[in-house]
Amino acid sequence: MTTASAAAPGALADRTPTLSGEEIVRHLVPPRQFETATLDSYRPDRDYPSQGAAVAAIRNFETGFTATRGSLFSRRKAPAALPGVYLDGGFGVGKTHLLAALWHAAPGRKYFGTFIEYTALVGLLGYAQTVELLKGASLLCIDEFELDDPGDTRLMSRLLSDLVASGTRLAATSNTPPNALGEGRFAAQDFLREIDALAAKFTTVRIDGLDYRRRDIEGHAVVLDDPAFEAAIARQAGTVTVDTFDAILGLLASVHPSRYVRLVEDLDAVGFRDVHSFSNQTDALRFVAFVDRLYDAQIRIFATGTALDSVFPHEMLAGGYRKKYLRAVSRLIALTSGAPE
Repeated sequence: MTTASAAAPGALADRTPTLSGEEIVRHLVPPRQFETATLDSYRPDRDYPSQGAAVAAIRNFETGFTATRGSLFSRRKAPAALPGVYLDGGFGVGKTHLLAALWHAAPGRKYFGTFIEYTALVGLLGYAQTVELLKGASLLCIDEFELDDPGDTRLMSRLLSDLVASGTRLAATSNTPPNALGEGRFAAQDFLREIDALAAKFTTVRIDGLDYRRRDIEGHAVVLDDPAFEAAIARQAGTVTVDTFDAILGLLASVHPSRYVRLVEDLDAVGFRDVHSFSNQTDALRFVAFVDRLYDAQIRIFATGTALDSVFPHEMLAGGYRKKYLRAVSRLIALTSGAPE
């Protein structure tokens, strides 16, 4: 893998990331920005009581874990309790923080990953081996639950059912409540049985509020002219890459999204030259997945051309992936803001 220094930035396009099933499993932990997340460190907005209620709901769900001797744990028997909790709300209301806090509090063997990481794991290991690997875990956390195609709907429904049968509890976040998954993306009525089966496993907790990333940041992604871009790259400490925006899009098309985490590994900042708006929704969705990995790793972005919060055209923002694009915009504003290190 190519590395770079601030004095001589390399290119992301030169990287050829690989990721085995075992490596995916090692990555099934909260992103580094949530390594110390707790329920006490979550700061609910008092203007939105549902945020405080969500903390209480997670604390209540947490009581389902009880310690016995040594490192052995069991669940309290609560016949009316569902095996999963589902945090539904807009982007930037702290859903991932709460999910990570629950993961840290849970005992025993546990996993935390994105929806795409779990589906990629099945693709690499096969279904039976994935179930064998994950079953018996105390908790499985799924961040940004997505159902962009019916095949993944069926796969995750079956996987979660098998894991619940092994005693695993579930926690998930999404921008869409479980009984509306797939709405506006594909013919949801054709897969209603699978979607309803998922919904029945979760207690849904609604979280309202404002995007915390934009409370202290004025609302546009920072765009630089060429001299400012060069100066910012030169000042940035650590490992930096510089690519044209088109080179990035070409790279993302050649790498499975499950490997994006390895693509950005060890980076401190990335530079994008000649950013432009999207004309292809497939490119746009790949870029959203890439932005998620940059945000998880808190990698700074420097960019020239079109402001990164303006790359998704109106027709895309008006479509079924609106919430995904708006989440990416929020994160792009955060990652391009602030003084370079």
